[in-house]
Amino acid sequence: MAEPFAAVDVIRAKRDGGRLSDEQIAWVVDAYTRGAVAEEQMSALAMAIFLRGMDSAEISRWTGAMIESGERLSLDVSRPTVDKHSTGGVGDKITLPLAPLVAACGAAVPQLSGRGLGHTGGTLDKLESIPGWRAELSTAEIMKQLNEVGAVVCAATEGLAPADRKLYALRDVTSTVESIPLIASSIMSKKIAEGAAGLVLDVKTGSGAFMKTRDQARELARTLVEIGTAHGVATTALLTDMNTPLGNAVGNAIEVAESVEVLRGGGPADVVELTVALAREMLGLAGLSDVDPAEVLASGRAYETWCRMISAQGGDPAAALPAPKHVHVVEAERDGVLSTLDAYGVGVAAWRLGAGRARRGDPVQYAAGILCLAKPGERVAAGQPMLELHTDTPDAVPAALESLAGAVVISETNDAPASGEGIVLETIKL
Repeated sequence: MAEPFAAVDVIRAKRDGGRLSDEQIAWVVDAYTRGAVAEEQMSALAMAIFLRGMDSAEISRWTGAMIESGERLSLDVSRPTVDKHSTGGVGDKITLPLAPLVAACGAAVPQLSGRGLGHTGGTLDKLESIPGWRAELSTAEIMKQLNEVGAVVCAATEGLAPADRKLYALRDVTSTVESIPLIASSIMSKKIAEGAAGLVLDVKTGSGAFMKTRDQARELARTLVEIGTAHGVATTALLTDMNTPLGNAVGNAIEVAESVEVLRGGGPADVVELTVALAREMLGLAGLSDVDPAEVLASGRAYETWCRMISAQGGDPAAALPAPKHVHVVEAERDGVLSTLDAYGVGVAAWRLGAGRARRGDPVQYAAGILCLAKPGERVAAGQPMLELHTDTPDAVPAALESLAGAVVISETNDAPASGEGIVLETIKL
C-alpha cells in the first residue's frame, strides 16, 4: 500500500520554515517507528526542526503522535495519581525521598525513570546500588505496587512511546538534542503515556543543568506545561537552581544514603526544601493540599513507605550500600569563604570517577562519586577537607581533579550578592 506522504516533502516543508500539518506529523512519526522513513530522513527532519522550530500546536501534535506509537497505561488505582519529572542535574536525588513522601500523604506516584548519561545522574542507577533492587517491572507489577504501597520507581515498559526511544537515540548522534520542541515532546510523550492525572516538572537552570539560562528554562517549562494541559494532564512546572550540586552527595550509593537521611528527618537543607516544595505542588494537583508534606516527612511515615517500596522491588532497605575502594580528599588551599562550587565541574568529576557513563549501556560504579564537605557561603581553613572523591579505580582521580579545576573557588570574603531566592526560582502554570 502506498504511503500518503513522501518523507522528502515533509523534510522540505520544515526546512523552508513551513508548518507541518497534523496529518504530516502523524504519518512521519508512525512511518519512522515502523521503518518506512529511513534514519537519514528522520535525521534531516530533526535538524530542520532544530533550526526552524515548531509552534505550540505542532509540538502538541508531535507529542500525541509519539504517545500513539505505543501503549498508554490505564492506572487502575484507588488513590489520585500524580508524577514528577526533573530535567536532570548534579546531586539530583529528589525522586528517592519524594515518591515515598507523596505516597505517604495519600497519592499514588507512578515514577517511570531513566538512567544517567554524561554528567547528570540517573535515578535507576542510584536505586540499583541497593542490593537486590530491580528496575524492570511488568505492568501488572506496577499496578500491584501502586495499590499496595502507593509509589513505584522503575524503568519504563517497552510499549511506552517507542517512537521516542528510537528518536532519542537518533538525536544523541546527530547533534539535535538541544531543541525545545524535541526535548519537550520527548519528556511529555513518556509522561503522558504513563497515565498519571497530574504532573509536576522540575526544570533546572544553571551550570549543572541542561538549560543554562533562566530564559531557556522558562521557555522549556512553559512548553512542557502547555503540552501537558493540551493532553488533559494537570501540569505545573517549577524552575529550580542548579548552579551548585543538590545536597552534599553526588553519585549513586552515596545519594541513596543521603536520601535515607532526608526520609529519617535529617539530610541537607536544600534537598529537604526542594523535596517538600515539589511534594506540595504534587499534592495540590492530586486534591490533597490539606496534607502537610513537611509534617509527614518529620513523622517518619515517608521512611516507612520507602522501606516498603524498596522491599516490593526485591531490595533490602537495611543492607549495607557499596563502599568505594579508594577515597581521595581535596583540601582547601587557603583560608577564606567557599564562594563557588560549580555543579557542572562536580558532575563531570563524579562521572570521570565512574559514577556515570559515556555511552548508553556502559556500566557504572555504584560506590563512585563525590561528597561535598563544604557548600558556598561557608568559611574554610587551609588544609580543611573540602571534597571526598570516591572511586574503585584510583587511576581516574587525576582526570576528576582536572574537571574540578576552577569549579571550587575560595575568596577572601563572601562577595557574592544575596539573591534573596531559595532553590525554587519560579512556578509556572497556565
